[in-house]
Amino acid sequence: MILCYGETLLRFVPQSNGQWIHNASIKTYVGGAELNTAFALANWDAKVAYCTALPDHYMSEDIIENLEESKIDTSRILKKDGRIGTYYLTQGADIKNSGLIYDRNHSSFSQLKNEDFDFDAIFKDIHWFHISAICPAINQEAADHSLALLKAAKARNIRTSIDLNFRSRLWKYGVSHLEIMPELVKYTDVVMGNLWAVQSLLGIQTNLENQNETDREKLIKACNQSMLTIHKMYPNVQTMAYTFRFDYEYYAVMQHGPEMAISNTYTISKIEDKVGSGDTFMAALIYGLDNRWLIQDTVDFAVKAAIKKLGEHGDHTSSKIDDIQNSQF
Repeated sequence: MILCYGETLLRFVPQSNGQWIHNASIKTYVGGAELNTAFALANWDAKVAYCTALPDHYMSEDIIENLEESKIDTSRILKKDGRIGTYYLTQGADIKNSGLIYDRNHSSFSQLKNEDFDFDAIFKDIHWFHISAICPAINQEAADHSLALLKAAKARNIRTSIDLNFRSRLWKYGVSHLEIMPELVKYTDVVMGNLWAVQSLLGIQTNLENQNETDREKLIKACNQSMLTIHKMYPNVQTMAYTFRFDYEYYAVMQHGPEMAISNTYTISKIEDKVGSGDTFMAALIYGLDNRWLIQDTVDFAVKAAIKKLGEHGDHTSSKIDDIQNSQF
């Protein structure tokens, strides 16, 4: 079973120009990076569990019921005093948009400590553990238990993965991400991100003369250099995948042991919602590796899955495997 660990978030989607006030309504989605990944895996019939912390009230029960309806194992969800974390982002905007507003202080998840975890119970029947760089960005306690969970997983010979999604607005508790993230990556087997996230979170420079470079050949060369550096610095890492999304183009580079695969550059014809696209790519990467697909097939599937998600409303994909594989962009 695959275990995804992270904070459950409610995304509020206010209509622009104050229309949410006049309509007395704000659309709400249940998500969070790791939960979005879990939803995608469950949608593809993978056995997946989810671990988080929620307050003990009826809204949490509604969320848990929704997860169970989606065939996600919720037995590892912890009940903790606090609240459900939230954020605000208008429809179609990117998560890095200036209009993003976080409201996550004093959430149940943010108050978790190492002693709250029964590692044997959490990792029972688990063969893959997934986390993201968002967890350790919340506070020192979250960074501590993120590391403890990764260490516990590796001690049990569980495959581990991390999504290096960089959220500069979250790293506000007085410790640099460069003091936290390299230690976590030591205990991961699979790393997903992009050149600039790796540069920000791990301090591995891109060696690009232009940091806004969009030339495919130059970026692929920079990927080779970056991935080689990761291999040298983090011998445990066996697989890396970097994504590139420029306006209406998307492609990815994947390194797995001695093998490298590069997807075609696909055209993005429609963008309905940018949230969850990277999480869907992560889910597809896990799915392909877990099912021992060819590396080229895995990266192609991951790119297509991410693009399909861009055309869907909400935080997680509802596209099925056949639809993704047969997509023409």
